Amino acid sequence: MNITFIGGGNMAQAIIGGLLKRGFDAGAIGVVEIVPAARERLARAFAVRCFAAPEHAAPFGDLVVMAVKPQQMREAAKAVAPHLHGELVLSIAAGTRLADLSRWLGGHTLLARCMPNTPALIGAGVSAAYCVEQVTPERRAQVTQVLESVGALVWVGEESLLDAVTAVSGSGPAYVFYFIEALEEAARELGLSPDQGRRLALATFVGAARLAEESGEDVALLRERVTSRGGTTEAALAAMQAAGIKEAIVRAIRAADARAKELGEQLGKDA
Repeated sequence: MNITFIGGGNMAQAIIGGLLKRGFDAGAIGVVEIVPAARERLARAFAVRCFAAPEHAAPFGDLVVMAVKPQQMREAAKAVAPHLHGELVLSIAAGTRLADLSRWLGGHTLLARCMPNTPALIGAGVSAAYCVEQVTPERRAQVTQVLESVGALVWVGEESLLDAVTAVSGSGPAYVFYFIEALEEAARELGLSPDQGRRLALATFVGAARLAEESGEDVALLRERVTSRGGTTEAALAAMQAAGIKEAIVRAIRAADARAKELGEQLGKDA
């Protein structure tokens, strides 16, 4: 498989690095990056082929990964469009609907779209992907290979579900960091040093997540096992319940989902 990335930013670099760690041939990867200094860094770091414009990178190969910011997608797609010849185009830009991308690509219909998250930068991300019906199982497997190079992958059957994915896992790392901040703040207020609070908070999150993943049990059951009647955990959870923490989190994620839909509409407008 030959891949051309349109844009060489953080997520593109994460995917390229993940592919190379899995033995992918650097010579089969091309990157279109308009910033000269960034092109030099990419070539030096990954030994991939780098180009200043799409016309210099064509023919693109089997897969074109649109890795530009959502606000830049329209312009980038229009520059790519004249040079497409049956490639599968994968968008990793948040909020860009495939109908809009197809229009900007001059009617190109062999499309897929995904929503990764920032832990992909260390190979620990999770992505969700959707592809149109025209994408064959073989082509879909190519997308899987690319996205699994930076973490787990979930396929969804409707493009609209990517808004929910954006709200849950795309924005999700920020929710986790927010809770870690709260744990660190509480630790300081209770007399622990900032370093101690940070280490305790991070290790607790990592360990709890690993336990949930590896046990395969419902997280509600795991929570109950930690919660002794009349104990400290029960007191803490009672305070959270009284404050409506769980309901607030659900409302927050619904707000993120609604905003994802709004942004998709805004980004898709041609005027």
